[in-house]
Amino acid sequence: MPMTMMRCCRCLRLHLQQELHNSTLKPANCIRNQSQSRCNSTYMYRHPRMLTCSHDDRLLRCETAPVIQKRSIFDRLWKSIVGTTPDNRVPNEEPSFSLVTPQLVSPERPVPSYIQRPPYALSTFTLPEADLGLPAEKPIVNSEGDIVAMREACTAARTVLNTAADALQPGVTTDEIDRIVHETCISLGVYPSPLNVCVFAGFPKSVCTSVNNVMCHGIPDDRPLQDGDIINVDVTVFCNGYHGDLSETYVIGEVDEKATDLIAVAKLCRDAAISACKPGQSYSVIGDTISYICQETGYASVPDFCGHGIGKYFHGPPCIIHISNNIQGVMEPGVTFTVEPIITEGKTAFTILDDGWTAVASDQSRSAQFEHTVLVTDTGVEILTL
Repeated sequence: MPMTMMRCCRCLRLHLQQELHNSTLKPANCIRNQSQSRCNSTYMYRHPRMLTCSHDDRLLRCETAPVIQKRSIFDRLWKSIVGTTPDNRVPNEEPSFSLVTPQLVSPERPVPSYIQRPPYALSTFTLPEADLGLPAEKPIVNSEGDIVAMREACTAARTVLNTAADALQPGVTTDEIDRIVHETCISLGVYPSPLNVCVFAGFPKSVCTSVNNVMCHGIPDDRPLQDGDIINVDVTVFCNGYHGDLSETYVIGEVDEKATDLIAVAKLCRDAAISACKPGQSYSVIGDTISYICQETGYASVPDFCGHGIGKYFHGPPCIIHISNNIQGVMEPGVTFTVEPIITEGKTAFTILDDGWTAVASDQSRSAQFEHTVLVTDTGVEILTL
């Protein structure tokens, strides 16, 4: 390969949207040619499967590699959200919030027979969804009719989440939030997708409620929400044969500044990653965008939980990885998927509890998550769960 055509792993992996950085991309020497001190501070990223290149050992000019003036641009972006310049964060040594442990879970709530159910809810066995008619490999390109149905499902999901959010306050149990979600779904004539979804064992509730040190897939129980808690409420509904999926993180009462910043970063990660989506774009740009923001703020994106294709199936291709990665594939018009990074103030290690679902941070740190279902269009991306 000619010298002028070679690209190192950083040049290949860093393809953040120019619009996100306010037109600050410019041709320059490859970023690995910058001073070592800069590389160690604001230009270095972790890549799980690094591409190899002779650039690791000697300087090599890459005419089109971007150099991003990150610090000042990010500060302006951050200040537009929370009004202050971010500091690098470290996990709490002495938690200022209540650590969540499993409490009593009430019996499963019934779904009327007239509500259309997804295939996994009809099975008496805890089979993987892949055994229930999912596509094997490629993302589905939805037809116009599919897209209309997806919009209906996502609108219903947003209605359910907003209804649940209105009830969040100190003293309310997450089981009560599950009741509200369940009854709202029934009133809309839709099925709560989490109920009986099959992975390890059927999920016993209609919504995931993840509080404080619970990263995701928290099972609603009789623990009352407390002043200072943060909670992610993750709603998915099955409407006329299609799923719509979204989640948001909320504060309960008065929370500390670290919680406020964590939530702001999590929302920024989701929104910035979505803004990078368009036809022909690599799916890996989502993880690259999120990794960049986490690098600048001192937080981390949990790599083990991914976004997913969604539509007639709850989970399927494409797999959306929320850290820098080398995943193959580009976005096509008509494909629908979720973007849902989990951002933690501590380490990314977690433990799955005995219920087979609840993921708890190993260091008991808090995390926040925001999720949208999006549609790739001919010109960009449409958020279906606004």
